[in-house]
Amino acid sequence: MKHKGLVAAVASKLNQPESEVDRMLEATVEILKSQLVAGNVVSFQGFGSFEFKRKEERLSVHPATQVRTLIPPKQVVNFRQSTTLKVKLKDILRHE
Repeated sequence: MKHKGLVAAVASKLNQPESEVDRMLEATVEILKSQLVAGNVVSFQGFGSFEFKRKEERLSVHPATQVRTLIPPKQVVNFRQSTTLKVKLKDILRHE
């Protein structure tokens, strides 16, 4: 689902205009970004949590040529699903 689809789905569920839902979603995303950049974990009960992590530099070896390459450090957003979501997804996959 993309941004427009999410806005339309939320607007339909809440019986609100899409323009208002779009404005609220944009504000929510900005708050989430600022919290992650500040080093805070953002959690949604029943869904999961997002965390900003720094990966240290590491040595990588190409399996075919054995050439070693130093991979520089980088910052990533990590998502960890909640147990509730994990169970629901497992149930859905079992029934397919």
